[in-house]
Amino acid sequence: MKFSLLIEQDEEGRYVVECTDLPGCMTEGETLDEAIGNINEAIIGCIKSRLKTATEKIHITSLPTHMSIDVDTSGITYA
Repeated sequence: MKFSLLIEQDEEGRYVVECTDLPGCMTEGETLDEAIGNINEAIIGCIKSRLKTATEKIHITSLPTHMSIDVDTSGITYA
């Protein structure tokens, strides 16, 4: 899976990286390599958190024979 990143340098020279496909998913680093490593971890954390939240909202009282789940993918772009 590919994600779009926005990379900028702040006034102190640190690299700030935002994953534009996952609102609120951003990090920084002293070097570009460090910032890229940090955003990889942040993306994984964001996805795990969103999956956990989604599964907590599903309450199953008995074993279903058929289930349909809608997943909101609006705002996700694929390159």
